[in-house]
Amino acid sequence: MATIDKTQQDAEKLAAALAAVKFVKDGDIVGLGTGSTTTFAIKELGKRVKDGLKIKAAASSIRTAELAKSLGIEILDLGRLSKIDISIDGADEFTESLDLIKGGGGALFREKIIASLSKNAIIITDASKKVKKLGAFTVPIEVIPLAYQYVFDQINELGGKGILRSVANRTFITDNGNLIIDADFGLIDDPAKLSANLNQINGLLAHGLFINITSKVIMSEGTDIIIFE
Repeated sequence: MATIDKTQQDAEKLAAALAAVKFVKDGDIVGLGTGSTTTFAIKELGKRVKDGLKIKAAASSIRTAELAKSLGIEILDLGRLSKIDISIDGADEFTESLDLIKGGGGALFREKIIASLSKNAIIITDASKKVKKLGAFTVPIEVIPLAYQYVFDQINELGGKGILRSVANRTFITDNGNLIIDADFGLIDDPAKLSANLNQINGLLAHGLFINITSKVIMSEGTDIIIFE
């Protein structure tokens, strides 16, 4: 596997974030994702708000809400919104057909709600996230604790190998109070079919396959901005 230059990767993340923020207009309700790439966009939005841009936002995680508030961005209650004008989020993997794997940061459920509510759901990435087939990155699956074993067994039935997510030797708990199973399905030939199968599992709150939700992916590669839509 090729070594990724962290400095170059961060430069690409920033360039993609700056390109996405240009789509935000005065008066918009903006959905804010979670993760290192989205952080660049939130900070840029904070600068624009300080310069007079008038927006309100919905956050996909507690840490995103805290960052946005610290930059003067008003945060709305996601549960009371029926539409979002534009959302900006990152991805762990994407294909040119705009299929994604998301959830490396553990906020996949709220991120999927935000994307589903968005008229313009924008994903921003560096070049390392583009793949021909999804699946090198595991599929995060948020599961209600009392259904953990059932969901784990159902993942196995679908050919996946699940691992309970832990951080610093402690079980990872989402902002919703749930667990995450990181499921390895290998390279995924039919993401839409796998998504549909996962959706049928009782106790599975959300999975990290984002299919037919994204409006465009803005990818930075070196000094180039490439838009897939």
